[in-house]
Amino acid sequence: MEKGEINFFSENDFVLENEQEYRQWIERAIESEKKFVGDISFIFCDDEYLHKINLEYLSHDTYTDIISFDNTVGNILQGDIFISTERVLDNAENFRTQFTDELKRVLIHGILHFCGFKDKTEREKELMRRKEEEKIELFHVEQ
Repeated sequence: MEKGEINFFSENDFVLENEQEYRQWIERAIESEKKFVGDISFIFCDDEYLHKINLEYLSHDTYTDIISFDNTVGNILQGDIFISTERVLDNAENFRTQFTDELKRVLIHGILHFCGFKDKTEREKELMRRKEEEKIELFHVEQ
Protein backbone atom coordinates (compact mmCIF):
# COMPACT_ATOMS: atom_id res chain seq x y z
CA MET A 1 0.00 0.00 0.00
CA GLU A 2 1.35 3.41 -0.98
CA LYS A 3 1.74 5.83 1.90
CA GLY A 4 -0.04 9.15 1.68
CA GLU A 5 1.31 12.57 2.52
CA ILE A 6 0.79 15.00 5.36
CA ASN A 7 0.99 18.58 4.10
CA PHE A 8 0.79 21.99 5.73
CA PHE A 9 -0.60 25.06 3.96
CA SER A 10 -1.23 28.60 5.10
CA GLU A 11 -4.00 30.99 4.09
CA ASN A 12 -2.60 33.59 6.47
CA ASP A 13 0.94 34.58 7.46
CA PHE A 14 1.41 31.66 9.87
CA VAL A 15 4.48 29.50 9.24
CA LEU A 16 4.77 26.13 10.98
CA GLU A 17 8.34 25.72 12.20
CA ASN A 18 9.87 22.21 12.08
CA GLU A 19 7.27 20.79 9.68
CA GLN A 20 9.11 17.47 9.46
CA GLU A 21 9.03 17.02 13.23
CA TYR A 22 5.26 17.61 13.25
CA ARG A 23 4.77 15.31 10.26
CA GLN A 24 6.67 12.46 11.96
CA TRP A 25 4.76 12.98 15.20
CA ILE A 26 1.39 12.86 13.42
CA GLU A 27 2.47 9.69 11.61
CA ARG A 28 3.44 8.08 14.97
CA ALA A 29 0.07 9.10 16.45
CA ILE A 30 -1.80 7.59 13.49
CA GLU A 31 0.21 4.36 13.68
CA SER A 32 -0.45 4.15 17.44
CA GLU A 33 -4.17 3.92 16.60
CA LYS A 34 -3.48 1.10 14.10
CA LYS A 35 -4.39 3.38 11.20
CA PHE A 36 -2.52 4.40 8.04
CA VAL A 37 -1.49 7.77 6.64
CA GLY A 38 -3.42 8.83 3.56
CA ASP A 39 -3.36 12.33 2.11
CA ILE A 40 -3.94 14.78 4.95
CA SER A 41 -3.81 18.55 4.55
CA PHE A 42 -3.63 21.02 7.40
CA ILE A 43 -4.68 24.49 6.31
CA PHE A 44 -3.81 27.32 8.70
CA CYS A 45 -6.05 30.37 8.43
CA ASP A 46 -7.55 33.27 10.37
CA ASP A 47 -10.88 33.49 12.20
CA GLU A 48 -12.81 35.02 9.29
CA TYR A 49 -11.64 32.37 6.84
CA LEU A 50 -12.72 29.56 9.16
CA HIS A 51 -15.95 31.35 10.08
CA LYS A 52 -16.93 31.44 6.38
CA ILE A 53 -16.28 27.69 6.08
CA ASN A 54 -18.31 27.08 9.25
CA LEU A 55 -21.25 29.05 7.82
CA GLU A 56 -21.06 27.68 4.29
CA TYR A 57 -20.49 23.98 4.97
CA LEU A 58 -21.84 23.43 8.49
CA SER A 59 -24.42 26.25 8.85
CA HIS A 60 -22.80 27.25 12.16
CA ASP A 61 -22.52 30.99 12.80
CA THR A 62 -19.70 30.61 15.32
CA TYR A 63 -15.95 30.98 15.51
CA THR A 64 -14.01 27.81 16.11
CA ASP A 65 -10.40 26.67 16.25
CA ILE A 66 -10.74 23.68 13.92
CA ILE A 67 -12.95 22.20 11.24
CA SER A 68 -12.08 18.84 9.76
CA PHE A 69 -13.40 17.30 6.55
CA ASP A 70 -12.92 13.57 6.92
CA ASN A 71 -12.39 11.55 3.73
CA THR A 72 -11.07 8.46 5.53
CA VAL A 73 -11.52 5.17 3.74
CA GLY A 74 -11.33 2.16 6.05
CA ASN A 75 -8.13 2.54 8.07
CA ILE A 76 -6.51 5.03 5.69
CA LEU A 77 -6.88 8.49 7.19
CA GLN A 78 -7.34 11.32 4.74
CA GLY A 79 -8.98 14.69 4.61
CA ASP A 80 -8.55 18.40 5.21
CA ILE A 81 -8.13 20.04 8.59
CA PHE A 82 -8.61 23.81 8.78
CA ILE A 83 -7.14 25.54 11.84
CA SER A 84 -7.61 29.15 12.89
CA THR A 85 -4.28 30.24 14.32
CA GLU A 86 -6.05 33.27 15.82
CA ARG A 87 -8.37 30.97 17.83
CA VAL A 88 -5.43 28.76 18.85
CA LEU A 89 -3.60 31.84 20.16
CA ASP A 90 -6.69 33.02 22.08
CA ASN A 91 -7.24 29.54 23.52
CA ALA A 92 -3.59 29.30 24.58
CA GLU A 93 -3.95 32.60 26.45
CA ASN A 94 -7.28 31.55 28.01
CA PHE A 95 -5.94 28.14 29.10
CA ARG A 96 -2.63 29.69 30.19
CA THR A 97 -0.56 27.42 27.99
CA GLN A 98 2.02 27.88 25.26
CA PHE A 99 0.82 28.50 21.69
CA THR A 100 2.78 25.47 20.45
CA ASP A 101 1.16 23.21 23.08
CA GLU A 102 -2.32 24.38 22.10
CA LEU A 103 -1.45 23.99 18.42
CA LYS A 104 -0.40 20.37 19.02
CA ARG A 105 -3.70 19.72 20.81
CA VAL A 106 -5.70 21.11 17.90
CA LEU A 107 -3.63 19.34 15.23
CA ILE A 108 -4.05 15.97 16.94
CA HIS A 109 -7.74 16.67 17.68
CA GLY A 110 -8.41 16.68 13.93
CA ILE A 111 -6.47 13.45 13.47
CA LEU A 112 -8.40 11.80 16.31
CA HIS A 113 -11.68 12.73 14.59
CA PHE A 114 -10.36 10.94 11.48
CA CYS A 115 -9.60 7.93 13.74
CA GLY A 116 -13.29 7.86 14.70
CA PHE A 117 -13.25 9.68 18.04
CA LYS A 118 -16.15 12.04 18.67
CA ASP A 119 -16.64 14.89 21.13
CA LYS A 120 -20.37 15.54 21.30
CA THR A 121 -21.18 14.03 24.71
CA GLU A 122 -19.33 14.59 27.99
CA ARG A 123 -18.08 11.00 27.92
CA GLU A 124 -16.78 11.41 24.36
CA LYS A 125 -15.12 14.72 25.29
CA GLU A 126 -13.34 13.08 28.23
CA LEU A 127 -12.01 10.28 26.02
CA MET A 128 -10.97 12.81 23.36
CA ARG A 129 -9.01 14.83 25.97
CA ARG A 130 -7.27 11.68 27.24
CA LYS A 131 -6.38 10.68 23.68
CA GLU A 132 -5.08 14.20 22.93
CA GLU A 133 -2.81 14.05 25.99
CA GLU A 134 -1.61 10.55 25.07
CA LYS A 135 -0.73 11.64 21.51
CA ILE A 136 0.90 14.92 22.61
CA GLU A 137 3.25 12.84 24.78
CA LEU A 138 4.43 11.08 21.59
CA PHE A 139 5.74 14.40 20.22
CA HIS A 140 9.06 14.18 22.03
CA VAL A 141 9.60 10.46 21.53
CA GLU A 142 12.85 9.87 19.67
CA GLN A 143 12.85 7.20 17.01
